[in-house]
Amino acid sequence: MNILQEGSKAPEFSAKDQNGNTVTLAQFKGKKVVLYFYPKDDTPGCTAEACDFRDNYQGLKAKGIEVLGVSVDDEKSHQKFITKHSLPFTLLADTDKQIVEAYGVWGEKNMYGKKYMGTNRATFVIDEEGNIAHIIKKVDTKNATAQVLELLG
Repeated sequence: MNILQEGSKAPEFSAKDQNGNTVTLAQFKGKKVVLYFYPKDDTPGCTAEACDFRDNYQGLKAKGIEVLGVSVDDEKSHQKFITKHSLPFTLLADTDKQIVEAYGVWGEKNMYGKKYMGTNRATFVIDEEGNIAHIIKKVDTKNATAQVLELLG
């Protein structure tokens, strides 16, 4: 598993968005990117987090910040999630798990005593040069935007 640190180069990626378009990290050079990883579309915590970014999206855009959500769900699942909750930002379908593994967020989880592999919730703030400026490992799903903005000052 990859252990990334603040200040290191963010791993490049290429993935399909909810509309089947290829998105790469390189496309966002010159902008700050909030790359947030979440376990599953339309589950309570993931919905709270996505809706918090949605509700604060215009303010983030005004500061030159792009928001990208990543889960291992497919494009169709992302489309439903976006439509149901009017999400204005891009969701990436990491069905081959290349991005979650590159960012070190794919790992063992435990629910009700049952162990399984899944995406650990985390947020990476990537600077204009493509370096990891901040990593949030303990995400407050209802206040995810505030956590990001607090780090950016």
